[in-house]
Amino acid sequence: MKATSNGVFQGDTPLDFALPLAILQICLVVALTRALAFVLRPMRQPRVIAEIVGGILLGPSALGRNHEYLNTLFPVKSLTVLDTLANLGLLFFLFLVGLELDPKALKRTGKKAFAIAMAGIGLPFIMGIGTSVVLRGTISKGVSGPPFLVFMGVALSITAFPVLARILAELKLLTTDVGRMAMSAAAVNDIAAWILLALAIALSGTGSPLVSLWVLLCGAGFVIACVVILPRVFAMMAQRCPDGEPVDEIYVCATLCCVLAAGFVTDTIGIHALFGAFVVGILVPKEGAFAGALVEKVEDLVSGLFLPLYFVSSGLKTNVATIHGAQSWGLLVLVIVTACFGKIVGTVVVSLLCKMPFQEALAVGFLMNTKGLVELIVLNIGRDRKVIQFPFFFSSYLFL
Repeated sequence: MKATSNGVFQGDTPLDFALPLAILQICLVVALTRALAFVLRPMRQPRVIAEIVGGILLGPSALGRNHEYLNTLFPVKSLTVLDTLANLGLLFFLFLVGLELDPKALKRTGKKAFAIAMAGIGLPFIMGIGTSVVLRGTISKGVSGPPFLVFMGVALSITAFPVLARILAELKLLTTDVGRMAMSAAAVNDIAAWILLALAIALSGTGSPLVSLWVLLCGAGFVIACVVILPRVFAMMAQRCPDGEPVDEIYVCATLCCVLAAGFVTDTIGIHALFGAFVVGILVPKEGAFAGALVEKVEDLVSGLFLPLYFVSSGLKTNVATIHGAQSWGLLVLVIVTACFGKIVGTVVVSLLCKMPFQEALAVGFLMNTKGLVELIVLNIGRDRKVIQFPFFFSSYLFL
């Protein structure tokens, strides 16, 4: 597709060109997801739920059943541009997620939060591996064994840290004991899940086991280099941005370029561009005006315009109607029960062992079961690597 048209007066149809079609797609997605968010607000549902539902409605599961609509507004030739915009927005969103994670705060959480986090990821991860054995014998025949096992374990054990943070903020629970414990455990859970996901991506590569080993070693080298170099650079930038004064644009621009460069390096290694952005976000100092200025300048554009495109991009690849038959629905229920049971029970049991009151332990268990964008990222990466069957697992994700 060419980028721009010459206009309707010169005989061009704007929807046959990349830029006007992308503009229309973005406007349609934002309008629908905002309308759904308004409808779901009385039920106290976070905006991510509206974006998930919007992605399904615009895809072949609902409106996409009309092929004329689908071929006009979301033609196959436009999906590369849409996916690129969506992943670019996702790249900066993962940078913002890293900005919300404070490594110093994790050190202060103590053994209790760490134990709860490990239980919250350990039990569902093990149960996910058990479930994957059943799935490999039924609907996922022919997929590579070890990567599929790890992808399933990660997908069922992740806690959606960004969604949990927003839910606790909306319910005004961030400053309570339950809120602080859930946030600390979810942060540890998130970091552990990303490490496991990096392992799964390395294992899913084609070629000899040496290739996977090189990917892991290069990824570890990248993280070490970032930990050694970037904190000093960011600390220098933060020192030159005192509180109460506007942050110099050159520092914001340099940081965003660093995010893109890190994404390029990790994509070149063979992990995923998102990992580089996430690592850079973690290493930005959280004290002072610098981190706040980054969030202020990036969050609205990314969360408001580009991030909903990722849900639509996923929804366009999925037709929920393809899930049919008693076996498929039975396996769907198995995945859902496994994910919820492992996460909630594992968290509640360890919380009780840490002498938390039962009511608080139960609340932490349900909060740790929060699902959101991160699980969808895992499923999309697994689909791109041809490790999982996307429609079935995306449907499981919807019900979760």
